[in-house]
Amino acid sequence: MRQWRQRIRNASAEATQFRLRALVGFGLVLLGLLGLGGWYFRLQVVDHDEYARLSEANRIKPRPVVPARGLIYDRRGRLLADNVPAYRIDVTPEDAGDIPAMLARLSQVVALSPEEIARFEAARKGTRGFRSITLKARVGDDEVARFAVDRWRFPGVEVVPYLTRRYLHGELFAHVIGYVGRTDENDVERYGRDQILFPHTGRTGIERAYDEQLRGRIGYEQVETNVEGRALRRIGMVPARAGADLRLGIDLDLQQAVVTAFGEQEGSAIALDPRTGEVLAMVSLPAFDPNLFVNGISSADYRRLMDDPSRPMFNRLVLGGVAPGSTLKPLLALAGLDSGVRKPEDRVLSTGMFYLPGTSRGWGDASRGGHGWTDLRKSISQSVNTYYYRLALDLGIDRFAQYMRHYGFGEPTGIDLLGEIDGILPSPESKRAARGERWYPGDTVNASIGQGDWKVTPLQLARASAGLADGMLRRPHLVTQLRPGFDADWADMPQPAPVPMSPRRENLEVVRLGMMDTMQPGGTGWRVASGAGYLMAGKTGTAQVVSRRGSAAVDPRSLPLHQRHRALFIGFAPADAPTIAVAIAVEGGGYGGSAAAPIARKIFDAWLLGVMPQPVEAAGSPVATRRATVAAAQTAAPAMTAPPAIAAPGTAGPPASAGPAIGHDRPAAASPTAASPTAAVSPGAPSPSTAKPTPPSPTPASPSVPRPSPASPASPASPASPASPASPASPASPGAAGQAAGAAGQ
Repeated sequence: MRQWRQRIRNASAEATQFRLRALVGFGLVLLGLLGLGGWYFRLQVVDHDEYARLSEANRIKPRPVVPARGLIYDRRGRLLADNVPAYRIDVTPEDAGDIPAMLARLSQVVALSPEEIARFEAARKGTRGFRSITLKARVGDDEVARFAVDRWRFPGVEVVPYLTRRYLHGELFAHVIGYVGRTDENDVERYGRDQILFPHTGRTGIERAYDEQLRGRIGYEQVETNVEGRALRRIGMVPARAGADLRLGIDLDLQQAVVTAFGEQEGSAIALDPRTGEVLAMVSLPAFDPNLFVNGISSADYRRLMDDPSRPMFNRLVLGGVAPGSTLKPLLALAGLDSGVRKPEDRVLSTGMFYLPGTSRGWGDASRGGHGWTDLRKSISQSVNTYYYRLALDLGIDRFAQYMRHYGFGEPTGIDLLGEIDGILPSPESKRAARGERWYPGDTVNASIGQGDWKVTPLQLARASAGLADGMLRRPHLVTQLRPGFDADWADMPQPAPVPMSPRRENLEVVRLGMMDTMQPGGTGWRVASGAGYLMAGKTGTAQVVSRRGSAAVDPRSLPLHQRHRALFIGFAPADAPTIAVAIAVEGGGYGGSAAAPIARKIFDAWLLGVMPQPVEAAGSPVATRRATVAAAQTAAPAMTAPPAIAAPGTAGPPASAGPAIGHDRPAAASPTAASPTAAVSPGAPSPSTAKPTPPSPTPASPSVPRPSPASPASPASPASPASPASPASPASPGAAGQAAGAAGQ
């Protein structure tokens, strides 16, 4: 019975159960299909753009396009700095595998120096593995061909074409254009992460000051690659924007003329157009080849430059400073006229020595016997110190500093170069800040002839010289025009408004006449101007390094070269309608009239007459031997510095600031007069010189002006007379114990 019941089945129930199960299964399958369809819909429709981008990224990769760096031209459109194609080897560490083994294999294909490998290893330690690092900056065509054959052996190593910087004239513009260097992590921190894409960054000169304009804007191109990552074709491109081109005011021929005029001498010179402030020539000697730095200078070359005692890397134009010496006198004379302290016809008696009241140690003149009665024009042309001793004391140090600051001293000129120094303008504040000492009348006497605490740059002197020539103080500038693209027009660079040099043009005219007298017979620079077909105006000067040894004067020609006087000259031409103004500083040159002024004459001839100076044959050893002699002298010779004068018993306070007190150049002739303890001012005396100098006969200037021999002293005594022994000075003038000014300049 039980078995019978088990054999009886309920077909209807089973059918219902089956249909239910089938319906559930169909529903699950349908839900799965709907889910799968929805997922496909999301992939194909909703997220299509995102997955299409990812797909394209596997096939198409963006690659930065580095723009060409802007070109630099001179005022006539001649190329000074351009770009040339080159190849380099870049390595991506995370793709290169075993780095030491890779370097060993690669060195068999491409020549790798130990220095290049060491630089690469140092960069690899501070760089993420996915970033490429330059292993070799310059690769020759033969090496590129050999690497291409074995490229498959070096994953992560690429030969990259690029443009590298080239300076066509090497040392000639080293301190003007400057140079670029390879971009490093410091540049990325300073300019942003995109800077790493630029191979070079400006380091000095114009390249640094205008780096943002010169480097342009990065572009990008889309490149289709294969599975190995090699480029197959370019799909699209966002073009790069090339850097802006710059046009300088410098003239290539004049720049070369200045270097030739210096010969083997070291120093600096700058020529300006006084009408615009454009820099026509700008030289710091010795110089160096900026091409050495473009892709990394070798250790040997860098050590050679740094060990050179002449310091070719030092930019004397913006970083170097000297005392202005007698080149300050035309400016102080103008300050005296503008302040009303002096009139052109006022005369001062020069007796050969100047004393402050209550002192017996004095300051000397170029002529031991004195220059006699001296008015403003004679004080400039014959460089009469006594006139300026008295003038500075009558002005007072506060007004003195005020006028000198107006003429541009004690602050940067604003030239479009970075790192320009302020210099030092003597004042009670500057002395107190530097040494914690008070100011004395003797300090004012020293400052009046451009000695003591003074420190000026050749740029500041050139700007002041141009201001005397044109009557307006303008900002010196190198870049005159900018072109944002090759097919764009040149645009003038804006410049600040000029500042009047003097409120009264007649005062400027008197000072100009004095500077013109300097270049006439009887003036300190007349030999240099002889035979010129144009009028010259100028002022010679001497900045002393060592002036005295104890109480005795020192002949600078007996000193080692690095301790001799700096020869200075400022001037402009043609004097009746100036188109060029110069400032020249010759290191170890001796005196301005014999060392710096002849260089100025050659510069004027080159600019005004087109007569280029001829190279000067070395009278002694070549430059390298001469510099070695300087280095030996610096090592062997004891340092001779001017010892600070000791205040005599009874003085209330320390002596005047240490430093030479000479600021004059010997004139061709001086009329000796009887010495007197003080200088007298004759306010109403008639001026002995009122006629304007006449131009010399227009005979063509010779290509190379012979340098004049030193003039004979005005008296049988030595050019530098020892100062009298110190005697008790009054408490009001302890600075009179400063150094005497008895050495004669040339």
